[in-house]
Amino acid sequence: MKKLLSIATLFLIALSFAGCFGGGGGGNGELTGVERRQRFKETQPLGMVYVRRGSFNIGPSDEDASRAGVPTKTVSQEPFWMDDTEITNNEYRQFVEWVKESMARQMLGDQYPEFMITEDRRGNIIDPPQINWDEKIDWEDPDMQMAMEDLYLPENERFFGKKEIDTRKLVYEYWWVDLDQAAKRSNSYNYETQRYEGNVYNEEGDLVPIENRSSFMMQDQVHVYPDTLCWIRDFTYSYNEPLATRYFWHPGFDDYPVVGVTWKQVNAFCNWRTKIQSDYLSERGEPTLMAYRLPTEVEWEYAARGGKDFSMYPWGGYYTRDEDGVFLANFKPLRGNYVEDGSIATIKVGSYDPNEYGLYDMSGNVAEWTSTAYDEAGYNYFSDLNPTFTYNARKDDPAVMKRKVIRGGSWKDISQFVQVSTRNYEYQDTTKSYVGFRCVRSTFGEEF
Repeated sequence: MKKLLSIATLFLIALSFAGCFGGGGGGNGELTGVERRQRFKETQPLGMVYVRRGSFNIGPSDEDASRAGVPTKTVSQEPFWMDDTEITNNEYRQFVEWVKESMARQMLGDQYPEFMITEDRRGNIIDPPQINWDEKIDWEDPDMQMAMEDLYLPENERFFGKKEIDTRKLVYEYWWVDLDQAAKRSNSYNYETQRYEGNVYNEEGDLVPIENRSSFMMQDQVHVYPDTLCWIRDFTYSYNEPLATRYFWHPGFDDYPVVGVTWKQVNAFCNWRTKIQSDYLSERGEPTLMAYRLPTEVEWEYAARGGKDFSMYPWGGYYTRDEDGVFLANFKPLRGNYVEDGSIATIKVGSYDPNEYGLYDMSGNVAEWTSTAYDEAGYNYFSDLNPTFTYNARKDDPAVMKRKVIRGGSWKDISQFVQVSTRNYEYQDTTKSYVGFRCVRSTFGEEF
């Protein structure tokens, strides 16, 4: 009798465990999925427009006889969000100010504990400590200035004795996961040996054995302040000193596109933009969103066309003037005559009409960085699904490996370079007075 009771008891326990682990929440034996903690609905990001999914032919259209022989290819592209204008000086300055303040607070934390958070609300130690952004910095306080001394220019480098922040020391440090290397079959995790057996290129370009998952995590340190001297460097025998000394920081240029930024700097900006949004959502207990990033070359061209697949320009026509003879973009319309289109150099973003997707300045103003590595034969091997080609060039790579695609042409370019299909490149470690950028963000669905 006791044996029967024991068997019955064990059977009930087994059923109990089966209910805990096999019921799927509902307990009705049906496939219901894991119970959701909260509902999610993606909202429109500030300053971005929705680019719907679709297919088109990358490259010049049949009507563009000047580029006969350049290959074309039919591709399909998933939807995404895109900044409606190029990133402005004022928007990029928010990034620079954040880096400056974060470095200042870390320095102040050595003498003023209130600038760092060392414990959570339950009294648990936070290691490493977090920056306390609620504590106000008195930049005029001599004692605080002394604590932040390393952030200022040394005395022997100060012009007219003025104490200023040393912009060369403003460095953004971040980490990212190299998914391309992680996805290689040779780098897959071996479940039988329970370890990785492949090799990975680290940040220095050295091929090292994979130790664990952290081997795919890369660290980067990027100087964030724009190269303001590019205005002088780009043009010999040209007086551009006013732009070099005022363009980035003066409020008169707040709404002008930021320039003088390298490809690595704009990628750091995208990482930071993702971070501040993710931190905000996490504090509110909300799910995070897709990361901000540079558009691929194909995403950029698809967005620039605005649904007009066979047009040479974003506005849908074959000419650079409207019916009244007014130029439709900021470029170099006539030999030596930069003024005819309304501006000599850059102009405020959104000064011309947008394309059908609501995107401004997809032709002219400044050319724009993309995430795609430049290869003349790229169209021949690009996938026809969300196509791109990426390569994380290292410092000792030859210059040809550091080419990145730029699109859209700029205020200094003739009309051929502002066509939606024109490809061009710059080296990822160079800065130009005519190259800026805008961000994109992948989306979760098609409800828009």
